Amino acid sequence: MVMTMNRKLLCLTAALFVGAALASPSIAQSRNCAAHDDVVQRLAAGYGESRQSIALGANNTVVEVFASEESGTWTITVTTPGGPTCLVAAGQAYQSVNEPLPSSDSGA
Repeated sequence: MVMTMNRKLLCLTAALFVGAALASPSIAQSRNCAAHDDVVQRLAAGYGESRQSIALGANNTVVEVFASEESGTWTITVTTPGGPTCLVAAGQAYQSVNEPLPSSDSGA
């Protein structure tokens, strides 16, 4: 049975919160955040997700997309410099694409 996005986030958040509460009081204050290694491990073990892309965001945050091509689930995380990794979005029906830019003469 495939979980809905809200249920997946709720379950993952609860698991990360418990882990963070045991590891660090400051991280436990943010219910959607935990140590990066804990988040990566939980996404792999619980959802079969692995990192699909990584980018540098505003204020030197690291933005990562984790997904499972098998189940189609995906999760986006943001890690602050020296801080925890936080879940910002999750869903279903992940598809990997590599589309070329539209040609400049197409009028698009």
